[in-house]
Amino acid sequence: MAEARPDPSGLPEAEAAPRSRWRPQLVWLVPLVAALIGGWLAVKSILDRGPVIDIVFKSAEGLEAGKTKVKYKDVDIGLVTAVSLSRDLRQVLASAELVKDFQPHLVEDTRFWLVKPRISGGSVSGLGTVLSGAYIGVDVGKSPRAQKTFAALEVPPVIQLDTPGREFVLRSADLGSLAMGSPVFFRRLQVGQVVAYRLDDNGRGMSLRIFVNAPYDRFVTDNSRFWNASGIDVKLGPGGIEVDTQSLASLLLGGVAFETPEESVALPGAAPDTPFELFADRARAMRNPERDVLKMVLLFDESLRGLETGAPVDFRGIAIGEVTAIRVELEPDSRRIVMPVEISLYPERLRLRSRDKDLPRLSGEARRRFLEELVAKGLRAQLRSGNLLTGQLYVGLDFFPQATTARIDWDSEPPGLPTTGGSLGELQASLQRVAGRLEKLPLEQIGADLRQTLQTTSRLLHRLDTQVAPEVVATLGEARKAVDTAQNMMAADEPLQQDTREAIRELGRTARSLRALADYLERHPEALLWGKKKSEP
Repeated sequence: MAEARPDPSGLPEAEAAPRSRWRPQLVWLVPLVAALIGGWLAVKSILDRGPVIDIVFKSAEGLEAGKTKVKYKDVDIGLVTAVSLSRDLRQVLASAELVKDFQPHLVEDTRFWLVKPRISGGSVSGLGTVLSGAYIGVDVGKSPRAQKTFAALEVPPVIQLDTPGREFVLRSADLGSLAMGSPVFFRRLQVGQVVAYRLDDNGRGMSLRIFVNAPYDRFVTDNSRFWNASGIDVKLGPGGIEVDTQSLASLLLGGVAFETPEESVALPGAAPDTPFELFADRARAMRNPERDVLKMVLLFDESLRGLETGAPVDFRGIAIGEVTAIRVELEPDSRRIVMPVEISLYPERLRLRSRDKDLPRLSGEARRRFLEELVAKGLRAQLRSGNLLTGQLYVGLDFFPQATTARIDWDSEPPGLPTTGGSLGELQASLQRVAGRLEKLPLEQIGADLRQTLQTTSRLLHRLDTQVAPEVVATLGEARKAVDTAQNMMAADEPLQQDTREAIRELGRTARSLRALADYLERHPEALLWGKKKSEP
């Protein structure tokens, strides 16, 4: 074994120090456990954190970060965490953190709105927010597509999406007095509401969406009729004044009513979003729809004041059509202004009288020949007065055999039906004829004769007063004397009165004797032959 060489430096050789073993100390366990708990809490908070959504409002009124809550059916489901302006400064962006369980309900048709005190029509909502503050309401949608950004509604929805029932669409020329929340009536029972309305894209009408609650929605069939039930419907008929209204609510807020004809009650309920026409009143709504309509035009040279769209076309008291349009046109060739009145005739209201029950309807060329024959016999259209108080006019169809020859203008569109002067025109002509005759009368001569007659009458009255009156006074004096004499003769102490009383007493005695004789003869009728027996008193 080799020996160790001595260090030339003279220093002693260093010895290797032994390694020390590290042992964990108990004090290190506390921060380790704290770090584990903190990490677990951080992971848990991330895992339990709910979805964060953005809701776009037009203004931040009622919104406050950290205070404004999000509620669904009055249950807290979130909190507004931040409120900021959009980049174009036109909108307000509210960020809200919701509970985790609400994540599946954040879909495309979910709706948000700000709940605050509101007065709309006849309803008051959101009074509870006066003390608690405004909050954001939620209506859960049913769409399968998820969404994170929503546009808040300006007005709370009238009907929640989970309300049982069906929506329908009504077409109308104007909105009238209807508004969101206006009631829908069925047999004067409120069964729904108007939930929305909008102007058509072409600007020619309105589209209203109504919601009918279950189970009343089953009474809406494809043949149901809807009409505007707002206000009061007053009619003057043969039975007097008739007043019709649905309820006080419809009188103040407007409303829609519907009814189903008896023959259509058994039909199945209409599908959701089925379109219907909204009529002005019940009479028009319940009128049977006309399947056969014949369009014609009438040209009048007289004033049409009082004639309105919808006025009836009458044939001897039976309405067989209505006025659909009224215009005024200038004919450049003849330099004449005419008043075209378009009408719709309903041929089905004129039934063909025949023993053949299977007689087909007149149509096409057969109908054309039939109308030409009627016009050849004097069929004309005439303006007539329907109400002298209001001045309303209607179109009357009748036969005028003395009318000038005319034909239907088939070249115009629609065809032109011949017309004749209206009854008002004839009345004016008659008044003019009467006025002309009055002008021809010798009114001055008549006045002179009348003055002479009055003078003669005055002289006669004066003569009666001066000559006849004294004689009448004398006659009355003689008559008065005769009456006085008669009264004196009837005095109680006059001989005439005494003699009269004595004569009356004698008549009484005579009557008693006759009564005694009559009684005796009744007992002894044989006394008329043999006389009275001596033994009898």
